[in-house]
Amino acid sequence: MTKIEVSRRTFIRTAVAAGGGLMLGFQVPGLAAYAQSVTPEPWNGLDHGNEINAWLTIDPEGIVTVRCPHTEMGQGGMTSVGMMIAEELNTPWENIRVVMADANRHVTEGEVYVNMSTGGSNLVRNRHPHIMQAGASARERLKQAAAEAWGVDRSEVTAEQGTLTAGNNSAGYGEFATAAAGVSLDEEPAIKAYGDWWLVGTEIPRVDVPVKTDGSAVYPIDVTVPDMVYAAVRACPVPGGRLVSFDADAVRDRPGIIDVIEFTQTADELANADLRSGVAVIADTWYRAKTALDLMPIEWDFQGNDQYSYSGMDAEARELLMQEAQHAEEVRGDPRPMIADSDSVVAGDYARPYECTAPMSPPAAVVDVKPDRVDVWSFTQNVAGTLLLVAEQVGVDPAQVFVHGTYIGGGFGYGNHHDAARQAAEASKQVGRPVKVIWSREEDQRQTRTRPPIWARFEAVLGDDGLPTAALARTVAEPKNPDYADRAIANMPYNIPSYRYERHIVQANPPVGPNRAPGVNNNCYCIEQFVDEMALAGDWDPLEWRIKMTEGNERYQRVLLKLKEVAEFTPELGRGMGMGVAVVEDHGTIAGCCATVEVTRRGALYIDKILLVTNSGYVFNPRAAREQLEGSVAWELSHALYGGLRLENGQFVNTNFDTYNIMRIPDMPPVEVVFASSEDQWWGGYGEPGGPPAPAAVANAIYFATGKRIRTTPIMSQDLTWS
Repeated sequence: MTKIEVSRRTFIRTAVAAGGGLMLGFQVPGLAAYAQSVTPEPWNGLDHGNEINAWLTIDPEGIVTVRCPHTEMGQGGMTSVGMMIAEELNTPWENIRVVMADANRHVTEGEVYVNMSTGGSNLVRNRHPHIMQAGASARERLKQAAAEAWGVDRSEVTAEQGTLTAGNNSAGYGEFATAAAGVSLDEEPAIKAYGDWWLVGTEIPRVDVPVKTDGSAVYPIDVTVPDMVYAAVRACPVPGGRLVSFDADAVRDRPGIIDVIEFTQTADELANADLRSGVAVIADTWYRAKTALDLMPIEWDFQGNDQYSYSGMDAEARELLMQEAQHAEEVRGDPRPMIADSDSVVAGDYARPYECTAPMSPPAAVVDVKPDRVDVWSFTQNVAGTLLLVAEQVGVDPAQVFVHGTYIGGGFGYGNHHDAARQAAEASKQVGRPVKVIWSREEDQRQTRTRPPIWARFEAVLGDDGLPTAALARTVAEPKNPDYADRAIANMPYNIPSYRYERHIVQANPPVGPNRAPGVNNNCYCIEQFVDEMALAGDWDPLEWRIKMTEGNERYQRVLLKLKEVAEFTPELGRGMGMGVAVVEDHGTIAGCCATVEVTRRGALYIDKILLVTNSGYVFNPRAAREQLEGSVAWELSHALYGGLRLENGQFVNTNFDTYNIMRIPDMPPVEVVFASSEDQWWGGYGEPGGPPAPAAVANAIYFATGKRIRTTPIMSQDLTWS
């Protein structure tokens, strides 16, 4: 007998290739590339069976392969799409398999999947109608095929749990899949009425968990193709600067070095997907490429952008907070006269710095440019968008480009049209071989599209009942996405009779972008602490204040009343201990948080518990929703407790985890989730909304524990000691 050593990954891949039962939630990029090279319809390369529509196939045994057009980055998107199809198709969940949809087909067939972007907590709340309709359409095609074979009207055929029935006739879906593939309906069916579900609303484990835990999941950094080389890249460390020169001769003779190439910036004003001015070293290993890049002399022109620093921005912003702004919204009347006439104004200033996404897997991409086709594996939250970007960079027809779906190791908004794919495409075009680009952690955090900073000042006048009669909110934002500063502040839900919002701009050079709950993430920390300040100044319990000030708002009332019921909110638990609350809406979901903390006299903080109560209209998959909420709490607490990019001389200087800290496993508090759903014909998202109220609730709890109001982050850099 011959002994054969087989790795776990090799076994998984071999089993899939052999048609085994391990395909659930998994598509191997290498096999996808092979399938696409041998068939004009690459989407038929992995999922066997008859295609009913672009979204699914059904094999003779009734196994349904669902094609998911959305990136799986840990949010459970593949599971959600599979559930939507299964719900309307009415087939047992155990018969569902999920693979990644083909972006080339989407682009060349008139956006057949409607939208392949993944972000904004949109997948379920805004895209369920067209995804579920695809399942309903397949169901009706199966019924029509059976009706024609049995000589009955389609209305007499039922389709339930994978079985078609009419009178004494009965057959599995697989028996009519071939005939159904050729059926054309006069009119596409509508999806079910809200609440009329058998699968939606039940707890379904995510299909990607097994492959992510056994090591077989494929990320861009894992992809290897024949003849591939590696690129270490560097753009100007000062965003907005340009490459002047580099001395390639200084490193060409180092072991493994293949080439040194320049990246020419694609636009003067950089958008998220534009190629930045920079340089790449190409080598036979990434380590050799990175080592040579570090040694190679490079000259940059900072173009004046090295004048910016956070300390300078902070000083300017705090001066602006004391001045009226040109951008103003009188949400309800003009509170300024009342504030000017009052001698007992409640006021508070808050700020949060730049923060970054720091995804678990740093951005990476593999691109293979050949004369007749281009293959791409990339860190992306929009495979179709990446396809078009690569086609543009290489200068080919999009029909020649194939983007193979992989898991991406965390996106959080940062993966929308990321330019690592452009860099890999340009490098492959120049060197004539497949190129894998990997960003170092330092490059990632220097070039990241950051979460922008926020400065906010609030003023309020209280009436005889201790409730505010007038309030003014003023923020300072950076110039690239100033509207982020408005969110959760300009539209806060509280019924203050006279309320005005103003916004200033402070100039800065770092690029910014959507970072999980953009705007709401930072702003909730500010406004929900000031809510506590108003409540306490008026001698109100902070939770009762929020309940009173949102009267008439059913969605908020539902959350706050449930929070009161389950939290047993008691802010003053004794010195060193406290409870704090916060509530905010993000991506259509209202999330209320109660945090319980303990602070030692020496300032050590322990978060004993986070309780979340949410209202998203409906809960699609309670298990996945809880996972998303827990993950968003971890995400926000990491940034609020430890994060904060330091901008000095136009560049970020804390660019790895030794200086940009994140929360570690022992620091993660237990999170309890309670759903309080309105169930009245609207949907909120769950990828982002659970995070923003957690830091504010923790900060409010710290106040009750120590008497200290923590007005800036990171929280753990503040003095929490008490006596």
